[in-house]
Amino acid sequence: MSWTREDLETLRAKYADAQGGEMHDPLFRRIADHIFKEGGRRQAPFVGTPTLLDAPLRQESALEDRLAGLQVALYGMPVDLAVTNRPGARFGPRALRTIERIGPYNDALQTAPVHEMAVADIGDVPFQSRFDLALSHQDIERFVGTIVAAGVIPLGVGGDHSVSHPVLKALGARTPLGMVHIDAHCDTGGAFEGERFHHGGPFRNAVLDGVLDPTRTIQIGIRGGGGYIWEFSYDSGMTVIEAKDLPALGIDAIVARARAVVGNGPAYLSFDIDSLDPAFAPGTGTPEIGGLTTREALALIRGLKGLDIVGGDVVEVAPAYDATANTAHAGGQVLFEILSLMQFSPSLPPAPAA
Repeated sequence: MSWTREDLETLRAKYADAQGGEMHDPLFRRIADHIFKEGGRRQAPFVGTPTLLDAPLRQESALEDRLAGLQVALYGMPVDLAVTNRPGARFGPRALRTIERIGPYNDALQTAPVHEMAVADIGDVPFQSRFDLALSHQDIERFVGTIVAAGVIPLGVGGDHSVSHPVLKALGARTPLGMVHIDAHCDTGGAFEGERFHHGGPFRNAVLDGVLDPTRTIQIGIRGGGGYIWEFSYDSGMTVIEAKDLPALGIDAIVARARAVVGNGPAYLSFDIDSLDPAFAPGTGTPEIGGLTTREALALIRGLKGLDIVGGDVVEVAPAYDATANTAHAGGQVLFEILSLMQFSPSLPPAPAA
């Protein structure tokens, strides 16, 4: 088949005078109609108040009012009182809010989630103390409990990984949840120096509190020198996929295993940025060599389409160690991917009436 003058004139007739938002394919037109305004204009990514995934901001009113009409609430948990190594994850929500050009279209899942669901950035958990870890966890549980009571799906940004425990307490109060946990560490350790609720133990605590079902939990990307402290994962019945086994198993097989483990019940998706190799995400408190690539991480998450995701988080982004902003960029993209999954979750609340 050769390129002809007639072919050129056909393309010119179709595209020469078209605006940037004029699409002919129905799928592309559906997305473009959300993004482009009159005259082919769209808002520059570097203007306005930065928010998580450039979602509309709801921050000034009472929390219950902020949640009205939402399907998914994005929120920050800026606390890192539970770290065992480098601090700084308290700045994670702020770092993710500054990242431009995430979305709006998810080419793999064919959705524009911020525009096709009722989504807003509702601000950060209002902590009563910057010094009290136990009180901070109570604040998170109360905040997320309000989101859940309103029938809205919570999607949070940490903060250190200890924040997942109070979130699970709010979400799993009636029925223990399953979980897909992507991380370098199992985070099922016991008390360190008298503290049970550090960032290395949230999922042991969640199981013992009866809010996380270990037999419906899979942990992916596990590696490093701390394996000897995670026997709780194996003893409780969690499925653990170590990073060293990823190449032999392959992403498709791991996705299939995750779907089988979690099943059709409600599940939480927790993504620790240190699951990525430090080559992709140096800005974190406990980096471990030998981790996932960003491409592998995206494939894992996208493979979970259709699971009953009732909440999620992205944690442990510590921008002080992130000279290029690559870690925050990766975290923002993962947040976008999890949000995209929620559009296909059986638990997604009905869209508000137009």
